[in-house]
Amino acid sequence: MSVARTAWHFIEDGDQRLMRRVHRWRAPRFIRVWMILATRLGDGWIWCSLGVVLVLFGGPQRYAAVASATAAAIAGIMLFSVIKKVSRRQRPCEIERHCWSRILPPDQFSFPSGHSIVAFAVAVSVAHFYPALGGALLFMAVSVAVSRVILGMHYVSDVLVGSMIGVLLACVSFCLFQQTCFRT
Repeated sequence: MSVARTAWHFIEDGDQRLMRRVHRWRAPRFIRVWMILATRLGDGWIWCSLGVVLVLFGGPQRYAAVASATAAAIAGIMLFSVIKKVSRRQRPCEIERHCWSRILPPDQFSFPSGHSIVAFAVAVSVAHFYPALGGALLFMAVSVAVSRVILGMHYVSDVLVGSMIGVLLACVSFCLFQQTCFRT
């Protein structure tokens, strides 16, 4: 067995063990409400609303910030659409029923988490332009990512990889839209 295959089996075994624990956990009500709210906010409308607010009240860097976040999010959506079709990884909720969550997945496959990619792509992009918003934006992105695991939509590895892709896309996008990146 190759090293990559061994590593993948190790990751999948850990994902499966954690999934079973999470699916059987009867979370307190405030956590259930928080996770459902976070996953619904991560459906995209909150990021679009943030873009509108920034365009209206964001100051001189508003267009660069919105363009950076939009480019990172679109690249993320295109990327996860392709990767999901290639990976064809089943979602945890298809393998084992969740004890309290009845949210339906937005698409068929699990790897990587599209919600996590977009949440981190937008949050990190905007935080580069508006550092004062960074804490709140990162809290939101982490909440969206964690909610996907808690609600049985994704494995931990799906969310971690999705979050890393989102951060990478945000950094590249920031460099493309920030004028100082092109100065010598």
